[in-house]
Amino acid sequence: MSVDAIHSAEDARLIAKRRLPWMVFDYIDGSAGRETGAVRNRAALDSITLQPRILRDVSSRNLSVPLFGTHAARPFGIAPMGMCNLSAPGADLMLARLAAQYKVPHGVSTVSSTPLEQIIEVANGHAWFQLYFSGDGDGTFKLVERAKAAGYTTLVLTVDVPEVGRRPRELRHGFKMPFSIGPRQFFDFALHPRWSLTQLAAGKPRMANFEMDGYNFDRIESRAKATWGTLARLRDMWPGKLVVKGVLDVEDASELKKAGVDGIQVSSHGARQLESAPTPIEMLVKIRAEVGSDFPLFFDSGIRSGEDVLRALHQGADFVFLGRILQFAIAAGGEPGLHRLWTILSDEMSIAMAQTGQTMLGKKPVHSFG
Repeated sequence: MSVDAIHSAEDARLIAKRRLPWMVFDYIDGSAGRETGAVRNRAALDSITLQPRILRDVSSRNLSVPLFGTHAARPFGIAPMGMCNLSAPGADLMLARLAAQYKVPHGVSTVSSTPLEQIIEVANGHAWFQLYFSGDGDGTFKLVERAKAAGYTTLVLTVDVPEVGRRPRELRHGFKMPFSIGPRQFFDFALHPRWSLTQLAAGKPRMANFEMDGYNFDRIESRAKATWGTLARLRDMWPGKLVVKGVLDVEDASELKKAGVDGIQVSSHGARQLESAPTPIEMLVKIRAEVGSDFPLFFDSGIRSGEDVLRALHQGADFVFLGRILQFAIAAGGEPGLHRLWTILSDEMSIAMAQTGQTMLGKKPVHSFG
């Protein structure tokens, strides 16, 4: 199927659903519990209206935004996603090349399939390292030193996973890393030969950042020991920008600002952790009011279009991160599929800017829900 069949993020998702094994698709697509949190996230985004304006010269529009002392060519970047190479071999580096081309941050997951050093090199420095605190923290701080040595200047501490959320769709397939292949998984892979053969040729997917002496990572290991003291230690040892991701509470946001972090990422982890969490887009407005207009505030969770990005910017975000939909585009059409969707998202956003009378991006008045 030609990538020309992709006209939206949902098109990419539907093609990916046909091409990926059920186990892999549901790992990428699934959310916590009965998935009502994901439904609420979508409904909250859909409830936001953007005000059309007329008779303004919007013939030339600029989608670039300032970001930590540089300029990103788009107001959206790549959220950290674990084991991206399950969507297609080499997906991590496809995303890194995209980040380099558009000068946007590639969030490199703790559980990426490709070594963090290789990703930042291919991304031409446009990469932020996302950190999970796990176990007693010994391995965590080794990763921090490794990221520093590799040249990362922004560290993103993810704090909304003290315990890994239960995602029934994923669990029903027996999803584990490394893979545990039984009769059900073998049957699943056999029904998706294109994916299976390309993965076989590329070699077994791996969690590349843990192939170092003295560190064995367990994906479901408790991360519950992280405290404000952990954050203080990270702040002391990390010389660059420190962002805290997974914030949905106004008081927490206020305390993080006082603790000296350089930015906050409002996120529900794509509704993958706590089904009953409040919708991030609604909390974004409240957190922006708390931290003030100049504090760097980022957003992810549930973004499905360029118009969604503009909605999030209007609600107070300075920058937006995209997740699952980029993996779906890769699964649907490889690197050309990824670039196809990126162009669609850019066009959707540019058109929405024209419709609302905007030629440049910056601080916008917050629009109400409803």
